[in-house]
Amino acid sequence: MQSNLFSLSLSTPFLKPPNPNPKGPKPKLSHLSHSLSSTQLNLNSTHGLSQQSPVYAFSSSCFYMRACGSFSVSNQRNNSFKVRAALVPENTGDTVKPSGVIKTLRLGFMFGIWYILNIYFNIYNKQVLKVYPFPATVTAFQFGFGSLMVALMWASNSYIRPKITPQQVAVIFPLAVAHTLGNLLTNISLGKVAVSFTHTIKAMEPFFTVVLSALFLAERPTLWVVSSLVPIVGGVALASFTEASFNWTGFYSAMASNLTNQSRNVFSKKLMFKKEESLDNISLFSVLTIISFILLVPVAIFLEGAKYPTYLQSNANQGLNVRELCVRSILAGFCLHGYQQVSYMILDMVSPITHAVGNCVKRVAVIVSSIIFFQTRVSPINSLGTALALAGVFLYSRAKRIKPKPKAA
Repeated sequence: MQSNLFSLSLSTPFLKPPNPNPKGPKPKLSHLSHSLSSTQLNLNSTHGLSQQSPVYAFSSSCFYMRACGSFSVSNQRNNSFKVRAALVPENTGDTVKPSGVIKTLRLGFMFGIWYILNIYFNIYNKQVLKVYPFPATVTAFQFGFGSLMVALMWASNSYIRPKITPQQVAVIFPLAVAHTLGNLLTNISLGKVAVSFTHTIKAMEPFFTVVLSALFLAERPTLWVVSSLVPIVGGVALASFTEASFNWTGFYSAMASNLTNQSRNVFSKKLMFKKEESLDNISLFSVLTIISFILLVPVAIFLEGAKYPTYLQSNANQGLNVRELCVRSILAGFCLHGYQQVSYMILDMVSPITHAVGNCVKRVAVIVSSIIFFQTRVSPINSLGTALALAGVFLYSRAKRIKPKPKAA
């Protein structure tokens, strides 16, 4: 199938225009230019062609240049234009398809980077926390490394540094507090229990989202959403009862991490910026990282500063020297900041529901990889509980797509 492209041609022959009045004044070039421009406007209105169309704009501009360069005179009586159809090959529109393929490939690549960095963060972070059991200090170091990466990103102009106003700081500060507590409590849990168990408990995030949204945003969950919470709660309970590394500190820390993280997400919907003061996801995450580092450093020194000398003995017991500890800490900090920033970048490209589904798959990848790497013993009942919880998270993300029917007036 072929499409028609409209172009213009003068009805008078080239170089020999008929002139019934040789003694009359010679036509001027300005008359031709005026005729051309007015005819273009008439064609736009007649045929419904917009000048913003790339194909038509290119055809019109090429014709205008050709006409001005070739025709210096025109007949005042026969200066009308003919519209003729030029056939355009069918594959003209195919240039749009590669961009869609490239976008899909790019999105898949970013999801892969998101998963890989998350897996390696949990592995390196667990190794560090086993040897250096000071979660506040470890978290502060990770925020500090992330702040350094943000500063380098801004200094190299790879991303524009936002101009933060005092009003914006007042809005961001409570979100930064929740962001700080969420990461700190997650590290406390990772230091006490197995990585797979921490992430099984963190599968309870949808439960806290529904409860907090109902309390503070007056959002009534649908029946499908409530139903999806049943396997989540049941699966986490079943996995907790059969977890070999279970202890209450690790359990409560992971639960509290869910509460703080979802509180941040819920209240971020209420504490909205004005349109002219809004920040994109990457800028907001960068500012949160810097504020969290500033908040946590004095807390880490106050809570764990006196215990620092004992870490050398802990290193000797675990068989990890200081150099290896520093390298793993840096790698954990890089992976943490990297996967969180990629997560925000993906959120800019897809809907929140698609992002939630991807996050569910990511949690499965982290649990499976940590079990294999650390050779964690998992009983069949524990595996069943974990699978139930993750299946519930997937059902929750699907249930969020189902919008309630509007009530009849």
